[in-house]
Order: sequence, then C-alpha cells, then structure tokens
Amino acid sequence: MGETSDQFAAFVRAHSRSLYGTAFMITGSPHEAEELVQDTLAMLYPKWGVVAAADAPVAYVRRALINRFVSGRRRATAHPETTWDLAVLPDAADVAEAATDRRFLAGLLAELPDRQRAALVMRFVHDAPDAEIAAALGCRVATVRSLTSRGLAAMRSRAIQTQTITSGAGREGGVA
Repeated sequence: MGETSDQFAAFVRAHSRSLYGTAFMITGSPHEAEELVQDTLAMLYPKWGVVAAADAPVAYVRRALINRFVSGRRRATAHPETTWDLAVLPDAADVAEAATDRRFLAGLLAELPDRQRAALVMRFVHDAPDAEIAAALGCRVATVRSLTSRGLAAMRSRAIQTQTITSGAGREGGVA
C-alpha cells in the first residue's frame, strides 16, 4: 500500500463510525447509511490528497456526505420510504426509556424535509457552525438558520401533538 492508501485506511478506521451515525440520522435506514458512507468515501478516494490536506478532513468528508445525500434526494426517483429502524444499544440508563426516546426523536426527524434534517444533524450532533452547514448544503448562512429554526419548530409542534394524543388516549369520553 502507498502512503495515500495508508492515510485513507487510517481515516476510515478512525471516522467510519461517526460518518455512519451521521448518514443513519439523515437517511433513517441502516442500509442506505452504509451505502451513502461507502459511496462518499469511494468518490473521495481518488482525490484523497486534497481531503487529507484540508483543515478538518472529517468535516470535509461529512460535507461531501451531506451533499451526496441532498443531491441524491433531489432526483424525482430517489425518494425511497424510510423505516427508521433503530438498533437499541444498552446503556447504563433505563434501556426501554432510552429506546423510546431514540425512536421518538428518529420519528420526528423522519418527518422533516431532507435539508432541514441534514441541518439539524450537522448542528446538534456535530456542533457544526452555520458557515460549515451552509457550505455542505450549498446555501447561505441565513438559509441554514431558517432551516434549523423551521426544523426545530416542526419537531416541537409534532412532539406536542403526539404527547397530546398519547395522554388523551387512555381517557374514556366521560367526566372524571
């Protein structure tokens, strides 16, 4: 293996889990996430010298991943239904509650348009600044702020609706 191949392999070992997590959160599918990460890395490998020379190579790859996702979704035939099938990993906290919270959040994310979902994942999972998100999505910084604000508002609204429906589901139409 050459130096470029070694650098690429080391990068993949170090960052594939994080990249997969990003891809999963924006696609909602473990299979689509794997494919998105693999396709992005395969696309970037021929120009790995440029990627490795970037100030933050992982941010460069994450931006390429987001671009590939958003661009792929723009094609009319590229809107598969996602199931948001989440693997539940045991934590020190209550596993059932954590799984419910993850599924609920994933369901809220699934209802958002692709660009809003991507903006929220980059902002709140990767703590990316507005300028980096704007570059990844190919838009202005003001648009990132709008996407983030609208995405959060939609998630809050849907969460309130769901909570209202759930808390009212056990009642029988009579007066207590």
